[in-house]
This record gives sequence, C-alpha cells and structure tokens, in this order.
Amino acid sequence: MKICVIGIGHVGLVTSAGFAQLGHRVIGVDNDIKKIKGLMRKTVPFYEPELEKLIRENQKKGRLSFSSSIKFGVKNSEVVFICVGTPPREDGEADLSSVEKVVREVAHSLDDYRTIVEKSTVPVNTWQWIKHTVNLYNKGNTEFDVGVNPEFLREGSAVKDFLQPDRIVIGVENERAKKILLEIYKKINCPKIITNLSTAEIIKHASNSFLATKISFINSVSNLCEKVGADVVKVAQGMGYDPRIGKAFLSAGVGYGGFCFPKDLAAFIHIGEKYGYELTILKAVQKVNEEQRKILVKKVKEALWVLKDKVIGVLGLAFKPNTDDMRLAPSIYVIQMLQQEGARIKAFDPAATLEAKKILHGVKFCQDAYEAAMNSDCLVILTEWDEFKNLDLKKIKKLLKVPVIIDGRNIFDHEKMKKLGFIYKGVGKGDASIFLKK
Repeated sequence: MKICVIGIGHVGLVTSAGFAQLGHRVIGVDNDIKKIKGLMRKTVPFYEPELEKLIRENQKKGRLSFSSSIKFGVKNSEVVFICVGTPPREDGEADLSSVEKVVREVAHSLDDYRTIVEKSTVPVNTWQWIKHTVNLYNKGNTEFDVGVNPEFLREGSAVKDFLQPDRIVIGVENERAKKILLEIYKKINCPKIITNLSTAEIIKHASNSFLATKISFINSVSNLCEKVGADVVKVAQGMGYDPRIGKAFLSAGVGYGGFCFPKDLAAFIHIGEKYGYELTILKAVQKVNEEQRKILVKKVKEALWVLKDKVIGVLGLAFKPNTDDMRLAPSIYVIQMLQQEGARIKAFDPAATLEAKKILHGVKFCQDAYEAAMNSDCLVILTEWDEFKNLDLKKIKKLLKVPVIIDGRNIFDHEKMKKLGFIYKGVGKGDASIFLKK
C-alpha cells in the first residue's frame, strides 16, 4: 500500500522504515528541512540499533522516501499515519497543537478517500477532535475514515518491537478502515486487537502507566529492603516467577525516565481529573520516582560527607541503554542535585554525549569510563550499558581517589565489589548483619 507517515521522530521514523520493510511504499514527512535533507543523504538523526541499516536498505529498493510537504505525502498515499509529538504542558495535559495543525493540513490536501490514523499518544477521545477538524477543513467533502493505532516501541529495541510486536492494537469505526489496517499489518504474525477508537487510545496510556507503576513499586520495596537487611534483586526474582506478576520492569534503580513514561503518566492523571476521577495510585507513582533520585544523591553524601568541590564521575546519561535519548533522563536531575551541593561532575555515555551537552552545563564530558573515574572521589552509575558491566574494576579502583561506587542500576555483585575493596552502595541491598549486632 501507499503510506504517508507525518512526523519523523523516534516513533515516526521507525514506523516509516518498518512499513517499508513490510513491502509498502512509504513517504516520511517532517517540517524539519534539515532532518529531511539528512535522511535523503541517509543520515539518521538519532541513535537506534538497526534503524540506519533498515532505512538505507529500503531507500535503495525505492520503498522509502522523505519530504517536507504534507500535501505531497497525502496526495501520494492511501493511508496517513500521524506520528507528531504530544509534549506535556505544565499541568501535565498533552499539548495537541502539533496534531491539530497536521490534521488541518491533511484535510486541506484531501482529494480522494483516505484513512487517517492517529499513532501519536493522545488523550482518550482525541479521535473525535481529529474527525471534527477534518470535516471542518475538508472543503471538498472528501470521504475519509479515522483510525487509532497506538505504538508500543521501546527505544533501544524499537525496530524489533515494530517488526516482531507482542500485539497490534487497531481502533476503528467501520469495516472499511478495519480491512485497510489489517492489510497493512498482514505480514506480521501476532495478536491483533480490534477495538473502538476510544478503547485503542486508552490502552496506550494504561499500558505505560502500569509499567511505570511496576517500577515505582519495586523501588519502594527496595527502600524497605535496605532498612530490613533484604536484597531487592532476590525479592524481584522471587516475585517475577509468578506469571501473574512477570519479571519485566522489576529492576530497582534510580527511577524511570525518558519521554514516554513521565509524559504519559502525567497525561493519564490529567485525563482522570478531566472526567472527574482521581487516579490516586498514579500520583503516588510519580512521587516515588522523584524521591528515588534524591535517595541516590543522599547515598553519595553518606559516602563522601561534604560534596562541595568533590569530583564525581558519572557513568551513563541516556535514560536507558542503547539510545541517545536524554529527554527527562534521571541523570539530568541527579547531576543537577549534585551540582547544587557544589560537586564537580565528569561524565561519560557511549551514545548520548552530544545530546547531553545541549542540556547539562558545567559538566566535563569524557571519552570513556576510565577517564570519568580518573581522580574522581566517587563513581555514580546511572545507565546500565553493557560495556559498564564489563569494566576492568581493578583498573577503576586504581583510578579513583577513593574506591567509592554508588550504583543506581545494580549492575555489579555486591559481595564481589566488597571483596575487591570498594565502598559499594547499590539499590535495595540491605545488610542483615546490623540486626544481629543489635
């Protein structure tokens, strides 16, 4: 089929390349001319494993092209996917101005029947506004359908998530739109959930909010583990074997970050308030996540006492491994809190340094983990990159002024670190011996 994808960010670009890989002819549209020109030269604007290869392969086959013109994209397609950003306002409500603007331009460009698909994460019943807006600006009264097809792409594994999803959610009003969307995804073998439009919209917010809840829950448990002498890693392991709970998202740490979880959680809370229902549990999830960063900084202070003029090496800046995304990353908040205490920061991330430089100020960015450790009073781990797990720890110990590591991701074995002579503090690792001494 001929598909137009509007919005070439983390979701839209993966979606464009993914549809092309399925054999469709895809035009990716974005108003960022620089980004479009770069993609035409096969330059990918952000780091995502396997994505560059997929783009180049499908450009070479003539199935994937890019344009800055919505009109061109709409007129040369049968289905239009809207993938523009919906950033949070100060009160948590999603800013839908980009969606509205795109929908108006799509309506102006209609010359024949199109299926217009909402893929951006939006508040429930946004589809009604999309339909209303198209009708308002569709001067030729051209036929169209609105569909909802939320994305479930994880940064760092987005290409795999698109091509091998655990489910595809399709919200439609009629059989015509249903048939078209099922045709698009016919080569993907996975459960396809067909719902009404409002249900499809709410599935996305409910999914991300639940995953954020799991993270904050295990972080709450980790704080109790430290007080009672328990090991949260083993607690999570014991919980995770229960199929009703599952192992995923039970890793205690410095908290969740990235653009999706904080944004979608805030938006879902706002949706509840708008419709007269308070999602109290989600407000607690937010609070726990904010406190988790403060708890990590407190551990640094407990290890070093006064932080003024202390040099602290930070390993990991992106909100998760295998991405360069710095949006709402925990590292931003932790580093800024350390700087407020007067600490001097050296930092290294395998992929996110360029993005971090746009956000973090007064930070020395290093070429590798060993440079970050050299002559530092403490090493703080904030992202669980595989290369950090394979560091030469004896070398790290020699480079540090004092052998202190505060591990916000529990990437090392507590007992091994103690045997190597480190003062090592992870998350949720309590010392039961203190109770015996008492």
